[in-house]
Amino acid sequence: MEHHSNIVPWQMLCEQKGCVLKVVPINDNGELIWDEFKKLLTTKTKLVSMVYISNSLGSVNPVKDIIYAAHAVGAKVLIDAAQAAACKTIDVQNLDCDFLALSSHKLFGPTGVGILYGKEELLQSMPPYQGGGDMIASVTFEKTLYNDLPYKFEAGTPNIGGVIGFGESLKYIEALGLKNIGHYESELMDYAKKQLTQVSGIRFIGTAKEKGPVISFVLGDIHPHDIGTLLDQEGVAIRTGHHCTQPVMKRFGVPATARASFSIYNTKEDVDQLVEGLKKVVKVFQ
Repeated sequence: MEHHSNIVPWQMLCEQKGCVLKVVPINDNGELIWDEFKKLLTTKTKLVSMVYISNSLGSVNPVKDIIYAAHAVGAKVLIDAAQAAACKTIDVQNLDCDFLALSSHKLFGPTGVGILYGKEELLQSMPPYQGGGDMIASVTFEKTLYNDLPYKFEAGTPNIGGVIGFGESLKYIEALGLKNIGHYESELMDYAKKQLTQVSGIRFIGTAKEKGPVISFVLGDIHPHDIGTLLDQEGVAIRTGHHCTQPVMKRFGVPATARASFSIYNTKEDVDQLVEGLKKVVKVFQ
């Protein structure tokens, strides 16, 4: 269920270092198969990298259990929290993850900015991944001494405006309260799932017991791109395609899905408009 951004870097690393990439299978509901995950974990496992909430299925992974199991065999863990950060309280100390990544634009902030958290002892032991200004303590032609954390990993002029904007978006979210956001989105999801069952031929892709505010679906043999185009004419915006998760599409045997994502700015009236739009799509293709 991983986004391509949590697949491609590891494939590149495998080519460079000779690592072996192992993939945890998912079931027909879009949930991680725990027994298979445990079988893949060995003392040779160096890193487990897992999404917290799937962007294309909405599935919520049991990240704390995953981290505990990985640490039991000596592996480090990176959590992709891009989708989770906007609706779940994340306490890295409680999770005990080694690394965690998230992006600003999923939190109503600017694009091109994000957060990479890492445990201090690990970051201290790691070399910089790029060189430039501000990541140095001193430079001579003989030797460069690197700056303290976090500057060691922040070469060059940072995206100052983006970071300030990101900070303001985080203040906005904190003022609303993540628990309030989560509760509202959960209510909206329950309403949407019930209302969408009225649409003839709809099939949901990703039916995990615990889900984030995302509903992916197909509608008979109508291509998702056609669904999106016709809904656009009805004033309804959804995402269509493989959502940068092509392995998910292959797993479920579909070329693409239509995906409705819900957030604090959506209402039940938006859901009703989506349902009516989909009914019109069905009529057009009948």
